Amino acid sequence: MAITAQAAKENGLPQTKMPIMETRGLVKRFGAFIANDSLNLTIYKGEIHAILGENGAGKSTLMNMLSGLLTPDEGDIFYDGSQVSFASPRAAMEIGIGMVHQHFMLVPALTVAENVVLGMKRRTPWFRLSQACAEIERLSERFGLDVDPRKRVGELSVGQQQRVEIMKTLYRGADFIIMDEPTAVLTPPEVEDLFRVLHALREQGKTIVFISHKLQEVEALCDRVTVLRLGKHIASMPMRDTNPGELARLMVGRDIQPPADRKPREDGEKLLEVANLSAWQNGVQVIHDANFDLREGEILGIAGVDGNGQRELCEALLGLGTKHAGSIAVRGRMIKQPSPKAMMGSGVGYIPEDRHREGLMLPMSIGENLIAKQYRQAPFSRYRMLSRKGIRDAASRAVQAFDIRTPAVDHPAGKLSGGNQQKVVLARELMLRPDILLAMQPTRGMDVGAAEYVHRRLLEERERGCGILLISTELEEILALADRIAVMYKGRIVDIVDRADADAERIGLRMAGL
Repeated sequence: MAITAQAAKENGLPQTKMPIMETRGLVKRFGAFIANDSLNLTIYKGEIHAILGENGAGKSTLMNMLSGLLTPDEGDIFYDGSQVSFASPRAAMEIGIGMVHQHFMLVPALTVAENVVLGMKRRTPWFRLSQACAEIERLSERFGLDVDPRKRVGELSVGQQQRVEIMKTLYRGADFIIMDEPTAVLTPPEVEDLFRVLHALREQGKTIVFISHKLQEVEALCDRVTVLRLGKHIASMPMRDTNPGELARLMVGRDIQPPADRKPREDGEKLLEVANLSAWQNGVQVIHDANFDLREGEILGIAGVDGNGQRELCEALLGLGTKHAGSIAVRGRMIKQPSPKAMMGSGVGYIPEDRHREGLMLPMSIGENLIAKQYRQAPFSRYRMLSRKGIRDAASRAVQAFDIRTPAVDHPAGKLSGGNQQKVVLARELMLRPDILLAMQPTRGMDVGAAEYVHRRLLEERERGCGILLISTELEEILALADRIAVMYKGRIVDIVDRADADAERIGLRMAGL
């Protein structure tokens, strides 16, 4: 299945570039649902190749087949010129294919070295952990990973944990590394560190498949790009021959519209008033004297680099186990003891930043997740018994209204793509028609089309009179949606500006503490 030199030239690659991975007519079905439909794909040695597509386009299914997690129903996979099939991820790893998952597969209580060798067959009967530590140090130096093999994983930052996942693939001898949404949980400095590592891997001859929704990152990092839509191959091209706007159109099949211009907010009733709010976790002060208010029909954006107190601010407002001082009032009524139940009873909705740990019950169905906050009410229960029909009917309406792409309405939430999981969380909160919505990273991990949809729904809630506290590390999102912008730095609100007076430079400097 080798490509000719002329074909390599036509694909915009040096003639020395040869394919390392090819698929021919690859098909994967889940019941009647076709996740991948006759995919033909070519990835060349020593390149960083982006795979783009909407949530549910088939990216993860394709990568799971290439890494041995799934078996194709039809079609062939060729690796380094030979036809291959994998019974397991270990079989794929044995020939040089590794995958770094978006949600890390690490044991926090173990050291880096123990995590790296966990599950491996011993190379020799006299294997010692000290040998693994020496090999990890050698690889760390070679690829610029800066990984300490003797440190416990639970003590590492998210960015460092990701490097451990990369180290696991390198230690097992991977030459072809798949990275699924690798920047979704990283801060901007950690993203820069990751890009440095990926460039080093490419320079050493490794091939990287980079799955992401962030088109600016793809443009900055990748050599070539492939776009999938509804399980089909749409286009593959050198990155230099395209741009983020064209890629967005290819992904969703239409132009992406920026949020529509809207009337300036009027000074409506104060829905939420926060005065001198401070909070502590494990004896450490994480919020310092926060003061702000939120009015009817207003979006107040909270901008800041991840880790500067945004999460702790939400937890303090909801009473999620954070010791706090100061006052919180909803529609003028003081909330003496905030708790999730009390805040929900006061008309407050919440979109958590971690949909897996806090937003969803993954083994349960879409319908069961949708009614999780109102299962005691009609039409979802009667005489303390759940109504399966009521739950299924609500799920059917939500799937249609929120464009949740699923094989069936009773499908487990954990088997949906990340973006569709986020739509389930959004649907559950908006079904309650809240007066106040705390939205933390509402578009994290979503493609441009799904993010556009979420933005539109948030603006519709604003027009309805809902007050929205929008917390996002995406400055473009804040600037596009917020009526006012508060900037957080090291647990303090250091600036609040009206949208008309806000610009990226000013907000960016304040985010950096300048």
